[in-house]
Amino acid sequence: MSMKPRISMVTLGVRDLEASVRFYEEGLGFPRRESPPSVAFFTLNGSWLGLYGREALAEDATVSADGGGFSGFALAHNVASETEVEAVLDQAVAAGATLVKPAQKVFWGGYSGYFADPDGHLWEVAFNPFFWVGPPDESGEE
Repeated sequence: MSMKPRISMVTLGVRDLEASVRFYEEGLGFPRRESPPSVAFFTLNGSWLGLYGREALAEDATVSADGGGFSGFALAHNVASETEVEAVLDQAVAAGATLVKPAQKVFWGGYSGYFADPDGHLWEVAFNPFFWVGPPDESGEE
């Protein structure tokens, strides 16, 4: 048996669970699922986002919680237009994110920008004019 090519959940280790829940639930409008008090789960279109205390997540994985700077990955949120890229970046900044890279045309021919959530996790917001990256939206359209 081999591993199937999918990601079912991304779990972010956060410093302040309450503040991070507010950012994602109230600020970005992610739908929160009923969760135990020590973790928060949000349903995404095709996967889940989990928020868990940074120290507890590191302990669960049996690794050190120390770390800083670039973590080596970024999450991506693809949208259907350049205007939507700017709107999502504005929404994230209004919710407490830090604008890392303003929306702009990029070398591969698309349009994107980056924000960092309150814990510094990078999110790219992108419009790819060549093909849709992601599952169909709620209407079933790509």
